[in-house]
Amino acid sequence: MKKICAAAFAAAVTVASQQPARAHRDAPPSVPANIQVPTGNRRFLTGHAVGTQNYICLPSAASFAWTLFGPQATLFDDEARQIMTHFASINPAEGLSRPTWQHSRDTSSAWAQPIANSTDPAFVAPGAIPWLLLQWVGRQEGPRGAGTLSGTTYIQRLSTRGGVAPATGCASGADVGKRSLVSYEADYFFYRERAHDREDD
Repeated sequence: MKKICAAAFAAAVTVASQQPARAHRDAPPSVPANIQVPTGNRRFLTGHAVGTQNYICLPSAASFAWTLFGPQATLFDDEARQIMTHFASINPAEGLSRPTWQHSRDTSSAWAQPIANSTDPAFVAPGAIPWLLLQWVGRQEGPRGAGTLSGTTYIQRLSTRGGVAPATGCASGADVGKRSLVSYEADYFFYRERAHDREDD
C-alpha cells in the first residue's frame, strides 16, 4: 500500500509540474525593477499565450546564428477562451516589422517594441526566453472605431516557458535559411493610461 501511495504521489507531482502557467485576474507577479511599468498606467487585460518563437538561420559576423523573425501565438483568458492573436507584422506608423497583438473580437491592434528585458534567474525559469517590457509604437482601432487594444501603452511578457533558440543546427552556410519553430508559453499583461479609464467611465 505504501508503494502504491508513493507512486500515486509521484505521478501527481509530475502532472502538476507539466501544467502550463496560467494568466490570472489578480496583479502580475513581482518583476525586476527595470521592467516595471511606469506609474500612471493601469493594467486592463491579461492573456496567456501558447505558440512558438520562430527562428531562421542567418549569417552573423564571421559565423552563423539563429535569428528571431517573430512569434506566432494565441492568447487565452482564464476560461480558456481565445481573446487575441500575437505575431509579427508591419506597423503602419513606422513601416517596420514589430510584435503585434490583434484582438479576436473587435480586431483592434497594438504594435510594440521591447524597451527592457530580464533574464534574472530569480524570476525567469531556466531555458525560458526573457521577461520583457514593451512600449507601444502603433495602435489601430477596429472597423467600428476604438476597440479593446486601441489605448494600449505598455505590455509585459512574464512567466515565460520555453521559446529559446536551438543550441545546434545553425553552424554552416548549408544551414542558412533553415527555420525552427520553438514552443513557448507566456503571460502578457496590457496597460493603458489611467486617464483613458476615466474617459471610458
